[in-house]
Amino acid sequence: MAKFKIALFFSDTGGGHRSAAEAIEAGIQEIAANDALGHEFEIVTENIVEHSHPLNRRFVDLYNYLLRHNQQAMHFYYWFINVFKPNDSELGYKMCGSYVEKLLIDTEPNVVVSVHPMTNQFIARGLEETKLNLTTKLVTVVTDPNGDFWKGWACSSADLTIVPNELGRDQLIAWGVPSQKIRALGMPVHPDFLKPPTMGKEEFRHHLGLHRDRLTICINAGWAGGGNMMEIYRQLSKVQKQIQVIFLCGHNRSLYEMAKRQARKSDIPTAVLPFHDRISDLMSAVDLMVTKAGGLTTFEAVAKRLPMAVDMITKPMPQELGTATILIENGLAQGVRQPEDICKIVEEFEPNPDRANMKLPQNLCLDRAGAVYDIARAIMSYCDPLYQPNPEHRPTVEHITQ
Repeated sequence: MAKFKIALFFSDTGGGHRSAAEAIEAGIQEIAANDALGHEFEIVTENIVEHSHPLNRRFVDLYNYLLRHNQQAMHFYYWFINVFKPNDSELGYKMCGSYVEKLLIDTEPNVVVSVHPMTNQFIARGLEETKLNLTTKLVTVVTDPNGDFWKGWACSSADLTIVPNELGRDQLIAWGVPSQKIRALGMPVHPDFLKPPTMGKEEFRHHLGLHRDRLTICINAGWAGGGNMMEIYRQLSKVQKQIQVIFLCGHNRSLYEMAKRQARKSDIPTAVLPFHDRISDLMSAVDLMVTKAGGLTTFEAVAKRLPMAVDMITKPMPQELGTATILIENGLAQGVRQPEDICKIVEEFEPNPDRANMKLPQNLCLDRAGAVYDIARAIMSYCDPLYQPNPEHRPTVEHITQ
């Protein structure tokens, strides 16, 4: 039995990158626990951007502030990062290089996995400066399921870049990443979303004080608690159907308090939560989810065969707009371009009684609900070549219980 160390590095700009890192860690540990090779894997995780320099911490805070309070300004943030490339500049490395190099030396991993577009170039540079690139492999896992993403994902120095589909592969090739260093394997959705829930949907609803058998809508403001969710929630009062709502407010205290006040005035039974630690169970317990077009959240819903209404009232960032387009064009979501659009969507919505067995579209790797296992194997193969993903395999769950 051999022991290996894998480092997963990311940043908490929104919640998707941490979710991806946790999904990959769970996939690695599950594979290692159930295979016959008997290897032991130590996983180290760190949100390194925030710890690398106070200025970088400010960039992260600004990103999350804009997500919560001023989505329109996100386009300027996106433009600034892509034009000035603070993640791939000499000045930027002078600011945080010592932190990166010390972290790599102290950790001394067999494989570094970067799950954020702002960490790739500095990790690659740190590996070169410390000569650890002679023994340590760098794998980048892209978490934007379309080709309209941050240029920071393109790191030619990485040994492997894993993308969700051919759109990402084609974009990276156009930006100069060698095609032999790219694999399209799918999105890293946590294994919890591939397994039966720990609680039945009627029990879950009852536990929140809701009706057991009423049409249930989840309004999901995401990790940061952004979007136009209050406007959408208010419009639901015009719906003639009997409905109930679970309102997830994320890390946004003001939204949480506002939603609670609005729920007290509403005739719609509503459970207002800051977040829920079993989102996979929640997705199994609701019939429709209103959400922003974040890559991880939406693909977790795809894995659960959960229909979506995507908030497009404020024009999404490029990487989220591309995700929304993919989901809408493949019949997995509808767009909410004006708050009142939600009324028509809900009035016409009929839950699929056989949702658990619904087949997913095969194009753009949308049917690779269990791709996290192939992603984990691709990473683990740098520790032992016997771990290999099968790019032709469509790893799915035999039966997903609603």
